[in-house]
Amino acid sequence: MALRPSFGPESLAFETPGGAFYTGVNDGLVLRYQPPTGWTTFAFTSPNRSIALCNGTTDPDKGPICGRPLGLAYSPFTKLLYIADAYYGLLVADSNGRLATQIATSAEGQPFVVCNALDIDPFTGNIYFTDASAVYDLRNSSKALLANDSTGRLLKYDVRTNQVTVLLRNLSVAVGVAVSKDGGFVLVSEFVGNRIRRYWLTGRNAGTSDIFLSNLNILRPNNIKRTSLGDFLIAAATVRQDSQTLVPVRVRVNELGRISATVSLEAQYGSTLISEAQQSGLSLYVSSRGVNFVGVYTL
Repeated sequence: MALRPSFGPESLAFETPGGAFYTGVNDGLVLRYQPPTGWTTFAFTSPNRSIALCNGTTDPDKGPICGRPLGLAYSPFTKLLYIADAYYGLLVADSNGRLATQIATSAEGQPFVVCNALDIDPFTGNIYFTDASAVYDLRNSSKALLANDSTGRLLKYDVRTNQVTVLLRNLSVAVGVAVSKDGGFVLVSEFVGNRIRRYWLTGRNAGTSDIFLSNLNILRPNNIKRTSLGDFLIAAATVRQDSQTLVPVRVRVNELGRISATVSLEAQYGSTLISEAQQSGLSLYVSSRGVNFVGVYTL
């Protein structure tokens, strides 16, 4: 599904399995895909955005003006689309779209620097999201990698009290979030730390965390998406042995953290890393900040 002139779909959010869906792109827009109509503009995150300056841009320095929507999650119950924007924090858009409403820009007195990923608790409706770094914004993400930055946070937005609380600190570039099917825990990926941490929401371990996945062969874990069966799809990378370069893979992991499949996407994406792999209906959808299309593959 070509996006031209838009570029860099980071995440996808579906209204119904295999139906209409949303993605955020590099110029600050949230687009909606509706078969058979195709792509239309749905919303934007920056009140300062202008069509002349922003439409079609791939200039990262325009991000603070145009906005940069990254993580998305759609609630089928409230019909609200939640958006994590790298520069404008946590926002929400209703079915009418247009300018999204900003609902949080800081937690416990510390402003967000690069909101990245989010998911909705299937039982409470609460939003779990990340602030990837407290030091480096999206324009300086390469510096975060070089510095082995570990200032990221996992956060919770309570939809009833409108309060944001910090659940985990000192994460190594926190870029992916997924709540388990039973609402018992939430996963958060650490892109630099090359691991996925689990934070327990219920049960005897509630309020504590442990390592869910740390595999020497699975690197740069990005977005995590829960499937209808309750396992998880992770966008990640692995090292190609002959060239020692990173190539994109999608990894399927069960609720116990056991890998059941690792599938290379090198044939489709080369050395360009993917940001998300998500199953919806009878298809697998793949997004990447390094391309101008959404990949769709039959399962």
